Amino acid sequence: MKRMTNIALAGFAAIAIAASMGAGPAFAQIKEKTVTVGGAPMYPSKNIVQNAVNSKDHTTLVAAVKAAGLVDTLSSAGPFTVFAPTNEAFAKLPAGTVETLLKPENKTQLTKILTCHVVAANAMSSAIKKMINDDGGMHPVKTVGGCTFTAKLKGDKLILVDGKGHEAAVTIANVKQSNGVIHVIDTVLLPG
Repeated sequence: MKRMTNIALAGFAAIAIAASMGAGPAFAQIKEKTVTVGGAPMYPSKNIVQNAVNSKDHTTLVAAVKAAGLVDTLSSAGPFTVFAPTNEAFAKLPAGTVETLLKPENKTQLTKILTCHVVAANAMSSAIKKMINDDGGMHPVKTVGGCTFTAKLKGDKLILVDGKGHEAAVTIANVKQSNGVIHVIDTVLLPG
């Protein structure tokens, strides 16, 4: 019994030393189950914007969110489901499209496109897949931007079809956030 007490005390001492050396917050975050996106851990205790700014694969999306004035919205309580296009997804758009959308005079169009990637819910992929199956293979997804996309499955992969018929595959699903969830996608969704 004395040995177990000594081991327990040694463990508490190690935690106290780690905390006193500035390892407190980092040590606390180790306990969170994270998903790596764009080379950075995504912490479920942080909101969508706090996590997205650390992903090297989402620098274009973050710049667009800032240009559209959506930082405060996506930092709020939500819940939100964000289908987050990667830099490569934005690169698939015709040359000059991103640069044009980022101009102040195109803020309304940029906001529309971005909010068409956001659903006012906390929809994990399992829930979306269930809705697809319940609806006979396709489920309408209504976004806060007023767009309706179609969710379907290709094998086990979750696919979204936009208003122009383009397909975006979810490449990383269920990235939990304090105010919702992010699903990383490989194509920018466009209104019809």
